[in-house]
Amino acid sequence: MGKLILLRHGKSVWNKKNIFTGWVDVSLSKEGIDEAFSAGKALSHLRFEAIFTSTLSRAIMTLQLLMLENQDERTLILNHPERKWCGHGIDEKRVLMAQCSEALNERYYGDFQGKNKDEIKLALGEKKFIEVRRSFQTPPPHGESLKMTVERTLPYFKKEILPQIKMGKTVLVVAHGNSIRGIVKEVMHLTDEEIVTCEIKTGEPLVFQYEGGNFKEGAL
Repeated sequence: MGKLILLRHGKSVWNKKNIFTGWVDVSLSKEGIDEAFSAGKALSHLRFEAIFTSTLSRAIMTLQLLMLENQDERTLILNHPERKWCGHGIDEKRVLMAQCSEALNERYYGDFQGKNKDEIKLALGEKKFIEVRRSFQTPPPHGESLKMTVERTLPYFKKEILPQIKMGKTVLVVAHGNSIRGIVKEVMHLTDEEIVTCEIKTGEPLVFQYEGGNFKEGAL
């Protein structure tokens, strides 16, 4: 029986300031650091057999901090597409490789990135703001809709992550609110309308058991 743990990164400095972040690479806030350690303590008893994260610092930092609380003595190594790692001569039994991919990055907010959400809401009007932010198909200017984010995330999930779970492994994915929504939509068979109201909280692990070809919500 495989296990999938999904974790949205801890609160970032721009989450705290109510700013659209998207692919802007901001760091965790003090609260986000505390959330990462708290998640690490909750997951400390688990031995992860595969780990996946985005290429953004707030997700990577969350992963690194939570693993400091883990009982696993292996060293966490990041396999980042922009930072080639040479493993020659290193005992693979002593390391735990985390795969980093842009497919797991947050929704790209285009022209909204770096701008205050309340200011955008005032400029657009509440109805249009809610449509862009919470609907499934409407993107911000030069950005991604939730639908586009899901279509980016799911092929990677099905090709790289799901096979590990089907092998009975315990798999950790540390990513972002909207990329995680895409995975939750898939494993829970949610409709387009259901997924837009699904709240993914920062620093709170979601656990799913995989058995008999199906996922079901589980417990730590």
